[in-house]
Amino acid sequence: MIITPVLVIAMLVVFILLFLFLNTVDKRKWLTILISLVLTPFVYFYLVYPFINIVSSYHHQKYFNAEAWVEKPALRYELIDHTIESDTLIGLSKADVEGLLGKHEWLSWDDAKKQHDENRWNYGLGIEPGAFNDQKNNIEITFKADTVFALRTYKEPITFDAEE
Repeated sequence: MIITPVLVIAMLVVFILLFLFLNTVDKRKWLTILISLVLTPFVYFYLVYPFINIVSSYHHQKYFNAEAWVEKPALRYELIDHTIESDTLIGLSKADVEGLLGKHEWLSWDDAKKQHDENRWNYGLGIEPGAFNDQKNNIEITFKADTVFALRTYKEPITFDAEE
């Protein structure tokens, strides 16, 4: 385990809260300090830390890997940030993108043409973990002259098929 300033501050807050609570139960300072010292790691790692992980939207960042992209489509959100920052796909041809990412999942709608736009491919990135997350992530890849011109991530509400 790596001891960081955030960890130390969080542990101190838990210790102080436990000390204040136990002080209402028993007025012996040495006993409340001792019990607080013993209980603080347990309370932090079994109550506070899991709650923080459920509520926060942090997720691991990974480097782009074409094999992982195809095999685990629900975890693509872990790969996309580095892909966008490093311009991994910018300048690639449609054939190269299809070789790396697979066939596009859907095409964007062009209102001017009243049809799907063959130059705007979309892929689903999965759902980031979190207690209050009600949207899924997607990416739109825009082509100009059959090469990748821009990448845009967007979110859309999670919808479920209606039961009949």
